Amino acid sequence: MSRKRIGYAMCFTSLKWKSTRVFLWLLLTCYLQPGFAQQLQQSNRYEHPLSRDERFFEIIPAQDHGVYLYRRLASHPNDQLELIKLDTVFHEDWKGYLPIDRRLLLMGKKTDNDYLYLLFRYYDYTRNDFQVVALDHSSGKFLVHIIRNFIPFAPSEFQVTKNGVLIGGYYNHVPVVMYYSFATHKSKILPGLANETGELTQIKLYPDATFDVVICARNFEGQKTVWLKNYDADGNLQNNIALRPEAGKHLIFARSMKTTDNTQLIAGVYGARNSEYSRGLFLAAIDEKGDEKVRYYGYGDLENFFKYMKAKREARVRERIQRRKIKGKKIKFNYRFLVHEIVPYNNQYILLGEAFYPHYTTISSGYGTFGNPYFNSSMIRDGRIFDGYQYTHAVVMGFDHQGRLLWDNSFEINDVRTYTLEQFVKLEVKKDKIVLLYLFENELRTKIIQNNEVLEGKTFEPIRTHVANEIVKRDQSDINKLEYWYNGYFYAYGVQEITGPSGKRRVFYINKIAYQ
Repeated sequence: MSRKRIGYAMCFTSLKWKSTRVFLWLLLTCYLQPGFAQQLQQSNRYEHPLSRDERFFEIIPAQDHGVYLYRRLASHPNDQLELIKLDTVFHEDWKGYLPIDRRLLLMGKKTDNDYLYLLFRYYDYTRNDFQVVALDHSSGKFLVHIIRNFIPFAPSEFQVTKNGVLIGGYYNHVPVVMYYSFATHKSKILPGLANETGELTQIKLYPDATFDVVICARNFEGQKTVWLKNYDADGNLQNNIALRPEAGKHLIFARSMKTTDNTQLIAGVYGARNSEYSRGLFLAAIDEKGDEKVRYYGYGDLENFFKYMKAKREARVRERIQRRKIKGKKIKFNYRFLVHEIVPYNNQYILLGEAFYPHYTTISSGYGTFGNPYFNSSMIRDGRIFDGYQYTHAVVMGFDHQGRLLWDNSFEINDVRTYTLEQFVKLEVKKDKIVLLYLFENELRTKIIQNNEVLEGKTFEPIRTHVANEIVKRDQSDINKLEYWYNGYFYAYGVQEITGPSGKRRVFYINKIAYQ
């Protein structure tokens, strides 16, 4: 894809090519745990040695172009962004250093078939312009787009289409999305926004460069609902739809996608007025004529929602549900729940979400906060200190093109606590099964389901090093992650301290993972 050079604010240069002492370990054969033959495979591994206080890397996936490793290094007069480009088997394509103005903060990363895009804004919030660096996958050459902006907002969403860049955020609690055109080098705030306070929950892209913006906000009756705004490839508003929820139901959060017959599907959670907790999930279908149907499923209506509990506790909950049902009533369960994604599967659609709750601890005054890098005064509530989000379980639901629930299943993840809300459980859809997996404490934890049945319960597979008898003495669980990659592959990465025949070492690692 060719791009014109930007006349008034363009740099075009090449990253400096550097030699590297990186140790690259390729696992030419798969390490397989008994019972996992020809299933969970860790086919390749990359290691970069780290000293005790050395800054670790972060990863940007580039689909079948490979991955980028990056870390910011303090320098003078400009900082340097160290970049290492690896292919899909972790051979190093190139390495270089991108000069970064010390006043700029990296806010977003995206890739397409040709470029890596990096979004920057100034630390100084009186300077509203953005910078987007477009870096060529094959050569390391880059150009810089200066994006003029007159509304001060901090980006929370960053997407790239073949026509331009989308930057979303908030101005005085009002969602805004800016569109920047690669063709005209001009920016604009998308029409149909900047009206009411609300939450920007998704910018959904489509292959033809059209996109949707999903916002949760209150309607004229004061009821919280979902606004779906369709835009063409140039950022012109085509449709503006607000779901009409039932009385007493408030739509808190949602995700959207289009089906093959151009039906718009919206899935999310609903709850009571002004509540931080949800009472169930909703599935909405909007056809091409604009006719909508919203269906609601309380958590007590789901067959496997409470499977994460111990057997006796689950049985007590089920008994309560049945007693209320006999009387013609329903129990209202309250959960914090995030819907992460909707994916097509065997002529149906799969919803994946996770339940969690904020965890607080009580400590003596003056103790216990100094070692917490996430701590600030806003974390204190009623004399208690916020100690992370505790995850309980992931929920998987199958539904048809009209949003009718077909089945549900779950995956317990009650060992995970984090200070930032993110998606832990990933899924891989196969012809006759769905694989659920996540990474925690140096182990891949998996569960295999088929609709509402469990084909294989929770199992554990250690992250493999390059020598079978090496021991991982310590891993940094807050750094180690499992992410989607390409064509059914995942990558796990993080920092490990390893003891083996050749001695001890601390490394930044990446493992290529697939379920076959």
